[in-house]
Amino acid sequence: MANNTNQHDHLERIAHQSRHEIQPSSVLIIAIPVIIIILILAIIVLVTLLRRLRISSGNNDTNSCERVIDDSNKCEFIAHSTINISSSPEENGGCLYGISKVGQLGKVRGVQVFTLKEAEMATGKFSEANLIRSRGAYKGVLGDGTVVAVEIFGRHGRQWERSFRSQVDLLSQLCSPYIAQLLGYCADHHHRLLIFEHASNGSLQDHLHPRHKVQFKTLSWGIRLRIALHCARALEYLHEKAAPSVIHGNFRCSNILLDHNFRAKLTGFELAKAGSNKLHIVPIKTRVIEATGYLAPEYASTGKLTAKSDVYSYGVVLLELLTGREPIDTTRPPGEHTLVSWALPRLTNRDEVVDMIDPALRNMCPKKDLLQVAAIAAMCVQAEADYRPLMMDVVQSLIPLLKNQSHVLSSFNSNSM
Repeated sequence: MANNTNQHDHLERIAHQSRHEIQPSSVLIIAIPVIIIILILAIIVLVTLLRRLRISSGNNDTNSCERVIDDSNKCEFIAHSTINISSSPEENGGCLYGISKVGQLGKVRGVQVFTLKEAEMATGKFSEANLIRSRGAYKGVLGDGTVVAVEIFGRHGRQWERSFRSQVDLLSQLCSPYIAQLLGYCADHHHRLLIFEHASNGSLQDHLHPRHKVQFKTLSWGIRLRIALHCARALEYLHEKAAPSVIHGNFRCSNILLDHNFRAKLTGFELAKAGSNKLHIVPIKTRVIEATGYLAPEYASTGKLTAKSDVYSYGVVLLELLTGREPIDTTRPPGEHTLVSWALPRLTNRDEVVDMIDPALRNMCPKKDLLQVAAIAAMCVQAEADYRPLMMDVVQSLIPLLKNQSHVLSSFNSNSM
């Protein structure tokens, strides 16, 4: 028994000695692979982070030519096309402007970029003979023979740049046969121009309220109905089909252009706001004061702008088509200065509606159609915005009236509604 105990103790001493001899090498065998794995993971993470930083930097460089530079005190717009800014800031009056290359550039969203030289060549250096007085624009002819209207964008400081960029971005996204097409723009140094398709028959104001020597043929009842429908379709597109939806904010006769087929095309998007499902507050100083007769009551008094504000303005234009009167006319007798105030009480009286009609249209339109248009106008110019209809409902109400006038429209070589 004693011998067994001694042998057992001897074996334990040998095992204990072996553990002390083997332990350091065992630790190294385990630790080295762990360290290697940690290093590999660290390298992978580092490479991934570097790649993400490189991609992010590349995206920022790509998009830099399309951003508005908010930190600049003077210049904010850089043309979103291929640009050449090789000159120094000092040479450009302290600003880096997007200067298009010589010749027309490729289209961006269907819109071309023009140099000032190209615009001058098209308009005869903005010749007085090419001035379209009712629009403040110049008639021009591009190198390919396309007839255009070149509008000079007025200067109003920093807000001027933002407004110009906003219009270019908005108009380049709109696609409707009832909205004047933006063909191009010029952002050459301090010059800002918008190039639109030309409307050979001028504006609706030229026909209803001519202020210049140019005389246009009197618009027939059928043509007026057609214009009313096209205008309704334009607002229907902006309010209910465009994405995002748009509030025009400046709907009036002078902003309704007529092409050679008397198709109405809406222009004048200076006050347009994207997102007509939202309430917009437009500062009083930015509103078009001379168009007071077109402004909805809530818009005129508070600056609150919604899609229903456009509906009110449309109703005023409809009254102009119906009566031939201007929205504000101080030359008329007391009580008749404001078109809406004078017309609204009469729109529900069948006999008075007939008496209201433009003298140039006497005995030229069916009484039933006349009363229907009067009813639509009465709904559109309601003082309470909630009582005004949607433009899609106006469109559906006008379509049957147009079909009844197809024989009149054919005499003007009209195309489809």
